[in-house]
Amino acid sequence: MSEKNTEDANRLKHIETSLRTKYKHKIFNKFVQAICDYDLIRPDDRIAVCISGGKDSMLMAKLFQELKRRNKIPFEIKFLCMDPGYAERNRQQIEYNAALLNIPIAIFETKVFDAVFHVEQNPCYLCAKMRRGFLYRYAQEAGSNKIALGHHFNDIIETNLMSMIYGGEIRTMMPKVKSANWEGMELIRPMYYVREADIKSWRDENHLQFLQCACRFTEKIAAADPNAPAPSKRQEIKQLIAALAKENPQVPNNIFHAMENVNLSVVLNYKMKGVLHNVLDEYDDAGSNEDVSEFL
Repeated sequence: MSEKNTEDANRLKHIETSLRTKYKHKIFNKFVQAICDYDLIRPDDRIAVCISGGKDSMLMAKLFQELKRRNKIPFEIKFLCMDPGYAERNRQQIEYNAALLNIPIAIFETKVFDAVFHVEQNPCYLCAKMRRGFLYRYAQEAGSNKIALGHHFNDIIETNLMSMIYGGEIRTMMPKVKSANWEGMELIRPMYYVREADIKSWRDENHLQFLQCACRFTEKIAAADPNAPAPSKRQEIKQLIAALAKENPQVPNNIFHAMENVNLSVVLNYKMKGVLHNVLDEYDDAGSNEDVSEFL
C-alpha cells in the first residue's frame, strides 16, 4: 500500500471511529432516535441515500453505513448522487470525498442548472423541485422505495420561521412524506434531530472539505464579490435565530417544539386534509376558551 493510501485509510478509520465515540451521542444517537421516533426505516426497505456533496448528505451516508454495520434492521442502501451541471472542480471534490469516506456513490447527470440559470423568479425553488423529481425517478428505477435527504434540526426550525414570516402560514418540514407523483415512493429525513453545529464540528475535526451550494447562481455572485453572502431568505432567518439564541439559548428548541404543541382551539383557521376550519365553526357550542393574553 502506498503512503498516500495508508494516510487515507488512517483518516477513514479516525472519521468512522469519531462517530462511534466523541460524536456518538450528539450525532449517531440522534440519527437513530429520529428513525425510531418517526418510524423512518422498516424491514426490507430499499433506501436511496441522496448525496449532494455537502457536509450534511456526506455525513448522513456515513451514518447509514454505521447503522447497516450494526444490522439491527434488515434494509438495503444505495448512494445516489445527481450531477445537475456542476463545474468540473466541484464534481471532482464530490468524487474525492466519496472515495476518501468509502462511500460507493452512483452518479447520474442532468441539466438542471442549465434549465434554471436564466429563471428570474425563485430559481432556487425551481431547482430544488426539479432535482427532487430526478432523485425520485432514478431512485425508483434503481429499485428503491425511499429516498433519504440530509436536512437537519436547523433546517427544520429555519423552515418553520420562514413559512410564518415569508409564507404567511404555519408549516414545518416533515420527517417523512409520501410522494404524490411517484407511487410507492417516500421521502425520509433521518438527520431531523442532528444540530448543524455538531455536523460542522465533526467536519472540522476530521479536516474535511465539502461543497456549499455549488450552483452557478451562487458562484456568479461569489465571483463578483468573494465575501458577499448568498442573497438567501434562509440565511436571514439563520442569523435571526442565532441572534435570539444569544439572549435565550432555548429559542431553537422552542421553535422546534412549537410544531409539536399546536393548540387548535386558539388558532383562527387551520386546514385538515385540504378542508379549511374556522375558529367560529364550533365557537357557540364550545365551553370557555383559553385566554392567552396573559402571555403577551
